[in-house]
Amino acid sequence: MAMIQVEHLYKSYGSLEVLKDINLSVEEGEVVSIVGASGAGKTTLLQIIGTLDRPDKGNVSIDGTSLARMSDRELSRFRNRHIGFVFQFHNLLPEFTALENVCMPAMIAGRSLEEASKDAMEILDFLNLRDRAPHKPSQLSGGEQQRVAVARALINRPAVVLADEPSGNLDSGHAKELHELFFRLREQYHQTFVIVTHNNELANMSDRQVTIKDGRNY
Repeated sequence: MAMIQVEHLYKSYGSLEVLKDINLSVEEGEVVSIVGASGAGKTTLLQIIGTLDRPDKGNVSIDGTSLARMSDRELSRFRNRHIGFVFQFHNLLPEFTALENVCMPAMIAGRSLEEASKDAMEILDFLNLRDRAPHKPSQLSGGEQQRVAVARALINRPAVVLADEPSGNLDSGHAKELHELFFRLREQYHQTFVIVTHNNELANMSDRQVTIKDGRNY
């Protein structure tokens, strides 16, 4: 059974048809890059897979669970427990430390601060950020902020990690480090990655590339 199964997905915004019969299967532990021109529908597809948006028609299943008939509350709970997100702009909360930012999804899931902090420090250690845990985002470099965002995405041990232009805001050196990190994480935690990217280096490192063109996948 595929980790992610997308079947006959359609999505329009007004008269603009963005996705037209998308069908996609991603296996457990696979790293798949979604590529294509700006405006092709890549981010829309990622948001639907991540339950941040709903399709007009079609269905997404993650690890055998169909998302089509879930309520908003059920989707929110499922997203928190099973899906991690990494965005181009880290979306870290500036008033909280790196450690506190990483802990938040775990605490939303109902875990204690003590338990969340223990897991967060393990992940920060793995990402070579242990000594940056007490620092606020403004005290971190761009590369460090992005790694904190990755740690936050991993705190609930999600089966699926979705990344939208994760290295788009980084210089080439930090981008390369982040790309290599995804593959280390796959080996360490056996997670499945779907990455929207314009970065050819990252796309070429992936197990497979899916091209979105005119709302269809190839």
